[in-house]
Amino acid sequence: MGTMAAVAASAPGDSDHLVYASARGRWVLAATVLGSAIASIDATVVGIALPAIGRDFGSDLATLQWVVTAYTLTLASLLLVGGALGDRYGRRRVFVIGVIWFALASALCGAAPGPGVLIAARALQGVGAALLTPGSLAILEASFRREDRGKAIGAWSGLSGVATAIGPFLGGWFVQAVSWRLIFAINLPLAALVVVVARRHVPESHDPDATGRIDTPGAALITAGLVALTYGLIDGPSSGWTSPTVQTALLGAVLLLGGFVIRERRAAAPMLPLSMFRSTQFTATNIVTFVLYGALGGALFLLPIQLQQVSGYSPLQAGISLLPVTILMLALSARSGSLAGRIGPRLQMSLGPVLVGAGLALLTRVGHNGDYLTEVLPAVSVFGLGLAATVAPLTTTALTSAPAGHAGMASAVNNDVARAAGLIAVAVLPAAAGITGSAYLHPAQFSSGFHTACLISAALCVLSGILAALTIRNPRRAAALAVPAAPAAEYRMHCALDAPPVRPEERPEAAG
Repeated sequence: MGTMAAVAASAPGDSDHLVYASARGRWVLAATVLGSAIASIDATVVGIALPAIGRDFGSDLATLQWVVTAYTLTLASLLLVGGALGDRYGRRRVFVIGVIWFALASALCGAAPGPGVLIAARALQGVGAALLTPGSLAILEASFRREDRGKAIGAWSGLSGVATAIGPFLGGWFVQAVSWRLIFAINLPLAALVVVVARRHVPESHDPDATGRIDTPGAALITAGLVALTYGLIDGPSSGWTSPTVQTALLGAVLLLGGFVIRERRAAAPMLPLSMFRSTQFTATNIVTFVLYGALGGALFLLPIQLQQVSGYSPLQAGISLLPVTILMLALSARSGSLAGRIGPRLQMSLGPVLVGAGLALLTRVGHNGDYLTEVLPAVSVFGLGLAATVAPLTTTALTSAPAGHAGMASAVNNDVARAAGLIAVAVLPAAAGITGSAYLHPAQFSSGFHTACLISAALCVLSGILAALTIRNPRRAAALAVPAAPAAEYRMHCALDAPPVRPEERPEAAG
């Protein structure tokens, strides 16, 4: 494997690798947890702040859609590139650059004088997140000795989950007590702390097998294609689908994304190895992921607006309303992964999305009164149970169904598919439900559209469950899916966090 000190695989007790219980090991864990938490918290709290942003800028719904999608667009487009840059030029170096980049973009978000600057700054934030998120887990894999990696990854996953749960609560309080701008400003001291700790305590590591050029043309094609697609889908309802601008954007998206596929087929070192999709199980899993996460992304974009604009929730109340989902995910996801390891993933991947859909359908009961105990809590509880049942087996199936040697890339691709699905859903679902222009400022009109959107999303969730039942197959030996203790933490990180790619040879079980 080349320079063994630079990669994760090492003999137990190797002095070049860290002990979990050591002081430096704890510093490394702190840096990676805080770094990934900055990006994940920011992604969750912005949804809570959307009504306040819209009021401050007098913006229509399309502008609020761009505030969300600009971040997701650059993150989804560049996540694989960020991991490749870390492998080649140093994981700590790229991680630190990403944190600094994210902080500077956050400062620009907080100081934005208008919606155009805010949207551009959010796109820059996504670039920073794409640089820092692949590095957080990769640093743990490369830094700790083999027998301690499982503990480090488990602690990273648990602490990151706690940070994600706290995010909406803090975001709601900041918006309510001070201003939505504070949700971005708070990133600056946290980022400074991460940079100091990383530079002092995190060892540098590279992948000695990562050679050749980064697939820059591929990254440029998919980014431009997603921009054109998102623009066309968001602008279509207001400008008209026959508008020359909209039609040009959509046609451009088709050409650019088609060019991306051609590029990846011919590139010597493609950003996305298309050969992975020769596996029927891998392709089916990603189709299920796309449909399910599209339904989730669209509905969860609209829910905080419904709670605040229609039900009269404060930003703080809206922020904590989804806390049961996170609690259920943290409590049950690892158990769900273990169950899938024993019986295979098909049952949970079939029934779990149906439960998610039932939770979304229950949100149609949330109206003007918005009573939490009788209207919101039952919906989010069923929703959370469905997610807890689904996410672990889905992520693991994506990981294990790819061709041998591509497990890490499979995890990254599956995460990118989920991001792209959410990106498209945020652009499409409001218009499909009749929510356009300034509709979100009119409670009755928005509520009617929100209920329609929930039913559409619920139907998509049921569809994803049916697709799973028809296409997912349990392995002959269900134990083949039982991932040992170290990667079990990956079950919990996929839904809430930007799961970074893990090279299969760096996994603890592969190092033995």
